[in-house]
Amino acid sequence: MSELEHPWSLEEEAFAAGCAAVCGADEAGAGPLAGPVYAAAVILPPGLMIDGLNDSKKLSAKKRDALFDVICGEAMSFAVSAASVEEIEELNILNARLLAMQRAIDALGLSPDFALIDGDKDHGTRFAISTPCRMVVGGDGRSASIAAASILAKVSRDRYVCEVLDREYPRYQFAVHKGYGTKLHYEMLDTYGPCPAHRMSFLKKWESRR
Repeated sequence: MSELEHPWSLEEEAFAAGCAAVCGADEAGAGPLAGPVYAAAVILPPGLMIDGLNDSKKLSAKKRDALFDVICGEAMSFAVSAASVEEIEELNILNARLLAMQRAIDALGLSPDFALIDGDKDHGTRFAISTPCRMVVGGDGRSASIAAASILAKVSRDRYVCEVLDREYPRYQFAVHKGYGTKLHYEMLDTYGPCPAHRMSFLKKWESRR
């Protein structure tokens, strides 16, 4: 049984309004000091109950990995996308998050006519979600589709950080802190300075106290 309280209520409201294909979308990695922001979009079979499905932040890495495979196997359609460090720096993190989520929605093999999106803003100064949508605060804890997307986005980003960034820049120990602003990460920054994977706009406080 899903650990969400009413996992299909938001999707059912959309179905009742005449929507045929509803996707959930979420992002992962808005807060780290380094690396891209990832997003995923998922269309689940209506009413599907996935055992243990929940907000990715409430799950262990092992559970997320297991659910990742279940979601990919059960979904009618899913897609994962990202916005690069360069895009985060050019657009700011809100616009980059929205860009990554729209990219994921656009990459779905089955085109949704409605999207449930985690968060409270569907537009920024430079970019907006173009798919008809409903923003849902805390959506990854309220909607099966958004929760599924949150897991795909989180696992995909963690794998990229561990398998790509950690190998490209081993001295920073990205596999340990995943790019977040931990004590270890700041110690590595103090020792080695930033690398091309770092978001310089996120390092202004660190730079000011050097």
